[in-house]
Amino acid sequence: ESNHSSRSTPTSARDKPRLPYKPLFGGERRVSAFKVFSQRDFTETRGFRDPSEGRKLQDKLGGSDITILSSSPHSSLVVWLYSLISYLPYLLLRSSDSQSFSECSRRVKARSVSGHPSGPYRDVGALRVLATCLQPGVNTLDRVFESSVCRSPHIDCLGTRDLLSEEDETQEDGRVFKKVILGEYRWTSYDQVYKEVRAFGSGLAALGQKPLKNIAIFCETRAEWIIAAQACFMYNFPLVTLYSTLGGPAIAHGLNEAEVSHIITSKDLLETKLKNILLEVPRLRHIIVVDDKLKSGSEYPRGISVHSMVAVKRLGALPENASKQRRPPCASDVAVIMYTSGSTGVPKGVMISHSNIIAGITGMAERIPNLGEDDTYIGYLPLAHVLELSAEMVCLAHGCRIGYSSPQTLSDQSTKIKKGSKGDISVLQPTLMAAVPEIMDRIYKNVMLKVEEMSVFQRTLFLLAYNYKMEQLAMGYSTPLCDKLVFRKVRALLGGRLRVLLSGGAPLSAATQRFMNICFCCPVGQGYGLTETCGAGTISQLWDYSTGRVGAPLVCCEIQLKDWIEGGYRSTDRPCPRGEILVGGPNVTMGYYKNKDKSSEDFFVDKKGQRWFCTGDIGEFHGDGCLKIIDRKKDLVKLQAGEYVSLGKVEAVLKNCPLVDNICAYANSDESYVIGFVVPNQKQLLALAERKCVRGLWEELCNNPFIEEEVLKVITETALTAQLERFEIPRKIRLSVEPWTPETGLVTDAFKLKRKELKTHYQNDIERMYGAK
Repeated sequence: ESNHSSRSTPTSARDKPRLPYKPLFGGERRVSAFKVFSQRDFTETRGFRDPSEGRKLQDKLGGSDITILSSSPHSSLVVWLYSLISYLPYLLLRSSDSQSFSECSRRVKARSVSGHPSGPYRDVGALRVLATCLQPGVNTLDRVFESSVCRSPHIDCLGTRDLLSEEDETQEDGRVFKKVILGEYRWTSYDQVYKEVRAFGSGLAALGQKPLKNIAIFCETRAEWIIAAQACFMYNFPLVTLYSTLGGPAIAHGLNEAEVSHIITSKDLLETKLKNILLEVPRLRHIIVVDDKLKSGSEYPRGISVHSMVAVKRLGALPENASKQRRPPCASDVAVIMYTSGSTGVPKGVMISHSNIIAGITGMAERIPNLGEDDTYIGYLPLAHVLELSAEMVCLAHGCRIGYSSPQTLSDQSTKIKKGSKGDISVLQPTLMAAVPEIMDRIYKNVMLKVEEMSVFQRTLFLLAYNYKMEQLAMGYSTPLCDKLVFRKVRALLGGRLRVLLSGGAPLSAATQRFMNICFCCPVGQGYGLTETCGAGTISQLWDYSTGRVGAPLVCCEIQLKDWIEGGYRSTDRPCPRGEILVGGPNVTMGYYKNKDKSSEDFFVDKKGQRWFCTGDIGEFHGDGCLKIIDRKKDLVKLQAGEYVSLGKVEAVLKNCPLVDNICAYANSDESYVIGFVVPNQKQLLALAERKCVRGLWEELCNNPFIEEEVLKVITETALTAQLERFEIPRKIRLSVEPWTPETGLVTDAFKLKRKELKTHYQNDIERMYGAK
């Protein structure tokens, strides 16, 4: 990482003859599909007429390692003919003032306002002043929503699919899964949602909820969540958000710390999680269930009343309640107390003001062009996570419509969708989507496995198109004909209309990002932000097709690099200044709830009165003002011999291995080597076992020492190909029988690793792999 410099951007295709093309691939040497090439490998591939061609292509694609797919020896002729046929129509259709991606990417996106390499760096459009709001005077969330309602009262706002039928399906192993058949989306207009918001807020007030007194929401992502949130914003009830996957002790901790008397939840979560801890939350008096029908016969502790959301709306609509004056919020009032996922211990409550959220969504919206009523967003990530909440707030502020889904019903192949019926994304056909890298990595691996199963002709055509499009993207041009003829079916997996895909929550591998750009025919905006910065920090420009970077600072914030001497990162480093990332601006939150010590440790206010947050992440700024995350202070472990290992870096590389669905690298400072816990890809592991003539049930294969060794060999090969140092490569691994899901408590809702919990879970294996002393 330390030697990775920002690359020069390619010269415009106008400055050099476009035809005839040099063949991109198809020379004498064939390489295995899906192999990741480093720069050294590029220069050794004879598919290029000149060894420098591979290096040039890599430079054009942002300097990152690239997935190259093998194609037939005759592909150069096919590419040449296709280029000749499609070039003339392209010239005719191209407007005179249009710019290629490569021309756009040459622009400097951010500059250091101080002139010093440490920064602070700002977007070139915000060098004088940082953006704080979408519209002048619209500085609270209730006003933002009211503004959208006034502009588009009859436009669709929130949509949910009707449940047509539900049945149990028995699997071959005897397990029973619930399968559903869902109908079309049923939509509620902005005006109707506004009326429901007012009625629900009025009803909560009638139940004794007071302004500036905390109220909690513990619920899955659904339309009722956002209606409840908007009601709380409107009536100035600070909203305490809790992940639906948190365990009992963490839920009780959050509710007690926030001194909550009212909570909004779902029927399922009330029965499965909340009911068990009610006695541990003595202040709780009212439970509002968002489902229409409450479960009859349930008993709750004395003093606790349970209401349906419909009943609370009816209460709020009564003339004596609806006519009461509400106390509107101020910009500096707390809008949300967002409890983190607890990846590093007990969840912390982050206090977020109305002005913080509005500044954050202002910065995000600036990076997504042409947002408006024609856009449809699919909401399925946890709304208790800052990425999803911010994304939906952006959509509501611009009159977009939001259709709700869940990870279990998202696609046609999702676990709860009955075979032969359609998943949510196929029905909704969204134009906007947010995703965490874990989900995109799964899509990437699944599509690539399907490519391997194609006929020779189909596979050759796909690989030829993939390589051709990668070359065109490198030169800054799109491939509309290729997209329509070859990638249409792949694109249909995400509905077929997607124009922006936003990635956040964790680093996205270069191979997966390149794949999404090529096969789904839409830009992937990789972002960086934290709960403490309202999810806002950076987002890459949609026309920037480089990989491994997270873009320039948003217009709402600035970023400074602070030297971290112990880790060897300094702002004076060459060729790129490096250091701990500090984020400053109006989007930086108010601190941790009832935790002054931690707040003073992580937040500070500068001489100008601006708030800053110390992220603990290590980054480097490239020459064009884009940021790259290269390390994390907490993920850096010093081995016995003095070498520093970045666990996050190791994991990011090894996740590209087809055999790996998830991995956690672990190192102890008293030991000399790294070990790993691996969730293997079931299909790939079974195929490996068959090749090695090893038979057994899934659990037996995962516990088989021979299979463990074979998997380790494949992982080691991937690590060496990606040029990891020997001391960074896990020497021993443990295969996990069960996948890591938020329900297991081993990963967060955003699928970030919970290292502390993983260490406890695998303690016996750690002692075994290090040879218990």
